[in-house]
Amino acid sequence: MLSANFRLRCGGNLCYFAGEGIVLIGNMKNARSANVAAPVDAAPFENIVRLENVQKFFGAIQALRDVNLSIGRNEIVGLIGDNGAGKSTLIKVMTGVFKPTSGDVYIRDQKLDLDNFSVSMAHDLSIETVYQDKSLGEKQPLWRNFFVGRQITNRFGFIDIKREKEIANQILMDAIGFRGAGIGVDSTVSELSGGERQGIAIGRAMHFNADLIVLDEPTAALAVKEVRKVLDFVKRIKNSGRACVYIEHNLAHVHEVADRLVILERGAVVAEITPQDMTVAELTDYLISLQHEPGER
Repeated sequence: MLSANFRLRCGGNLCYFAGEGIVLIGNMKNARSANVAAPVDAAPFENIVRLENVQKFFGAIQALRDVNLSIGRNEIVGLIGDNGAGKSTLIKVMTGVFKPTSGDVYIRDQKLDLDNFSVSMAHDLSIETVYQDKSLGEKQPLWRNFFVGRQITNRFGFIDIKREKEIANQILMDAIGFRGAGIGVDSTVSELSGGERQGIAIGRAMHFNADLIVLDEPTAALAVKEVRKVLDFVKRIKNSGRACVYIEHNLAHVHEVADRLVILERGAVVAEITPQDMTVAELTDYLISLQHEPGER
């Protein structure tokens, strides 16, 4: 007896069965070799990710409470809230790190079998996460960082270094916009500033055709000049037709780039607003007020 949703391979393509039919996600041979970005827009959809009534317990501690959230196409969604609000847990459920205790997760409007959902499957479904400072190898050149785990190989199975460098240079020039003389594909990560490192990680996700890029506090501990670089990279995500979930403590940063703001408090979504609804000062006051209303939930 087949489960309601499961993954299978379809002649080199990744597919999954969604109850009423098989949905083609993309050509995995191309995606894994990185020769071309894998096509994923095989069927029309409204939301890249949708969570319905998601709860997550760690023992007796409830980290997420009946979360309902959708991430549409080509939008930047800011996820904000105090420490311990559940932001990190939410994105880990969304990206296959944690299995929710209850509730449903949909990718491109197709319900997933959560017993099989994993980080690897999220990557296959074109969902990428960029963490604060853990996505790159410090001593490795940029071209190697772009293709970690997704090396381009020739017909003999050896890494095609020339091709990887050509594509890495294209990403630097086009996707990220690095045109300075001091940064090239052979530069090591240790030579880059904090903002430039985030740009490399974001550019890598864009190259692998991620429909959704999750950014976990990308401006943390960065100087003002570097913050501006990262915010420009975030805008490039939307301009390229992709969606982004942007977790940020600095309200001014997320307020500037987000199309929609989702506010978490004690594991629950308590508000969804647009930046036009509240100024940064009003948003700050609202978040402070939540700390004085423990009895509401």
